[in-house]
This record gives sequence, structure tokens and C-alpha cells, in this order.
Amino acid sequence: MTERIEADVAIIGGGIAGCSAALFLRRAGLSVVLLEKGACGAQASGVNFGGVRQQGRHPAELPMSRRSREIWARLTDILDSDCEFEATGHLKLARSEADMAELEAYAAMAAGHGLALQMIGRNRLTVDYPWLGPDVLGASLCATDGQANPRLVGPAFARAARAAGAELRERSRVLETDRSGTRFELATDSGIGIRSRILINTAGAWAGEIAARFGDTLPIAPLSPNMLVTEPVAPVVTRSIGVCGGDIYLRQVRRGNIVCGGGNGWGDIDLERSRPQRGATLGVLGKLAAVVPAIGNALVIRSWTGLDGQTPDHLPIIGESPANPGLFHACGFSGHGFQLGPVIGQILAELVTTGTSSTPLAAFAVDRFQDR
Repeated sequence: MTERIEADVAIIGGGIAGCSAALFLRRAGLSVVLLEKGACGAQASGVNFGGVRQQGRHPAELPMSRRSREIWARLTDILDSDCEFEATGHLKLARSEADMAELEAYAAMAAGHGLALQMIGRNRLTVDYPWLGPDVLGASLCATDGQANPRLVGPAFARAARAAGAELRERSRVLETDRSGTRFELATDSGIGIRSRILINTAGAWAGEIAARFGDTLPIAPLSPNMLVTEPVAPVVTRSIGVCGGDIYLRQVRRGNIVCGGGNGWGDIDLERSRPQRGATLGVLGKLAAVVPAIGNALVIRSWTGLDGQTPDHLPIIGESPANPGLFHACGFSGHGFQLGPVIGQILAELVTTGTSSTPLAAFAVDRFQDR
């Protein structure tokens, strides 16, 4: 080893969750070292759609999502950057009567969590959103939802964590892991050796492999959402758009580009490689033209995907390992962790420093898949 570091907390994985945890742990007075095998924010945190939405989440996620939205509102104060966050509102579209019934039931449930959703019928929709296609029968609007630039958020949290005194080591892949008494010991391919009393696993698609080194079985499978962006076009889409069924989602950014997603690309967790699929991209373009006809002829200038991790129930895994005190997992965000990322770090800091969180976490228990 060329360098040895002693810290209260070691973090594996430099996405938004990991970098946010580093920031909030430093604010709590703990020494922190974060190890990222690539660049901070370059994996799932940086290649996603960029939707900052509460609407459409599983009921168990809503308290956490609501809490995270409060952090997004203070992003400039926390990070010295707004990361292009805008509360454009999130419009979820119905294309059938069954979809409308689903939206109405969801709005009633969300109201119980303090999330106000506005139901919009077809007549009102035609007046307020004349750019939507004729297949759209109605919608549900969450006015406080919005969008941000995923390429900016992860690096911004990394800079804030460094400024707070955290040690962030990029291009440092963890090769060896061990536990000696009350200390975790890590060794990286960059020659760094780390000893810490707490270890946090925010390794994204690779979190299952990290957990397995300590005997924890986390059923995390790779996920590669297919994404594309068009040339800049005249302002048309005024909201971030989702649909019942989730087969397409889109938003228009300040420069006029349409960011759109749907379907899955190809990814290989062992090769650490991913690429978009032509068939998925073409399928999304057809749906895009149906949802917003005015932009159906926009030229696609780039398509991409990445590697994320998903769980069997599509809910994240958050909490302390039952078999390994001091080991905390936060992973398996299943393609919808971008909005949650900032609060995950705050929750991890609470768990480490107090042993509990003000946000209900039972639905995300580390051991909930055992004996299935």
C-alpha cells in the first residue's frame, strides 16, 4: 500500500447517494473517505432521465420522496449550484379510461401523504396543453415536481462533500474487503488502504457484489434504461411528462432539446459496458410522435443507456446489515433513484449517527427478500 487512511466512515460508490452521504456525515462531524471506481456521478446518477418527481411513486417511497423534494428546493444553498433544477411540474398522462381510474385512485392515496395532485379532464387538457396528441384522454399534474441535469448533480454533491472535508478518491476500485474486530478494511487498485468503523455500500449496480463479500445476499439485477435526446426545437413541452404504463417519458430542457426515454438498452455488469438498443429507440420515437405530434420530426442527436441496479419489488434496499453491524446498504433504486439521491445521504447519516431515521424505512429492509 502506498497510502493508508483511517476514517470513521468509508463509502463505496460515488453516485448522488454516496456523495450526499459523505456531505451529511461530514456535517455531523465524522471523518469520511469515499471510493469510486470511476468518476463521481458518472454511472446511474449521471445517465438517467433527470426527472425530479414524487408523482407515481410507490406509497412506501412517498415520505422519503417528499423529504427529498425539500432538499431539492434548497439545492443552491447546499451545493452552490441549481444543477438546472426547475419545478416545471410533472404531468402523468392517461390514454384510456382505465388509466384515468388509476390516476384518480393514486391521487386519493397521495393526498394522505400531503401530496396534492390536480386531475385534468380531456376538455381542460385540450385548452391548457394543446400540443398533446389526440390519444391522451386526461392527466394528473403534480405542480411541485420537475427536472434537473443529471450530469451536474452527482459532481456537485462530490464538490460539496470535498469542501466539507470528506476524502473522495475517484478511479479507486475496491479490490479487497475484510473485517477485523470492529474495523472494516479495504484495499484499492490505486494503492490505498482504508480502515473504518462504519462501511456504507452505495455501489449501484455493483452493490450486490460488494454485499456478498460480507455474506449479505442482495437480489440486485442490472437495469439499462434506453434514453435519447433530440436537436433543439422551439419551446413546446412545458411540463415533465410521464404516462400510465411508463413506456415513454419526456421533458424539454432550457436549450430546446427533448430528452426522452423508454424501453431498455443492453448492459453487461461484468464487462461494465452498456449501449442503447436501436429497436427500443425507434419504438420510443413512434410513441413520442403520438404523445406530442409537434416534435415527432425532431432529429435524434444522441442515444445512450447505463447500468443501474433493480430489486425484485422495484423498491430500494436501505438500512443496516442484520449480520454485519456497522455495514449499511443503500442500493437497488430500480431506475427511479435520481430524485431520492439527496435524501438518501441524509438518511444514511441519521442511521450512522443515531441508529434510526425520521423517515419510515421498513419497506426497504435489507433482509426482506430472505426465505422467498
